[in-house]
Amino acid sequence: MATTVDLKRNLVILIDRAPCLVLDVANQTPSARGGNTLVKTKYRNLLTGQVLEKAFKGGDRVDVADFEKRKGQFLYADGEQGVFMDLTSFEQFEIAGELFEDIRGYLLEGSEAQLGLFEGRVVSIEVPLTVELKVVETAPAIKHATATAQSKEALLETGLRLQVPAYLEAGETVKVDTREGRYISRA
Repeated sequence: MATTVDLKRNLVILIDRAPCLVLDVANQTPSARGGNTLVKTKYRNLLTGQVLEKAFKGGDRVDVADFEKRKGQFLYADGEQGVFMDLTSFEQFEIAGELFEDIRGYLLEGSEAQLGLFEGRVVSIEVPLTVELKVVETAPAIKHATATAQSKEALLETGLRLQVPAYLEAGETVKVDTREGRYISRA
């Protein structure tokens, strides 16, 4: 059990019996005498993916979720689901739906990821901030394309499509930002 004083970013709390990741915390002090301080939070429900807001009175009790992060590894994709392994217990989890679809394009077999477990069930997966992937297919390189910022679409080895500079060719390895899904640089 914690209080609103303990609320901070990246803490996982229970709201309506669901694990919620705190994204932002702001304190609001009223100007009237005797008014309670309000602690406004923005959070993501890890079961539904919704981003919501909630205000607590200063000093209210907050339940901290039984949530733990474990080092994991992506084993393989099986149709519309991915199979991950907990590197501590070697337990395997089959993840489907939006949780897997959002990160599928950044995962190669053997890639590491952080698995977020709530009551023995994976509710979040964090991939590294950047990954290196090979360009499989793209339009031919354009000569002298360095003078202007031209881009073209490229297909990466995981099936991810993104915009890359016009001078890149198939077979090159690129660094990709997993938060925004954009090209960063050659690897």
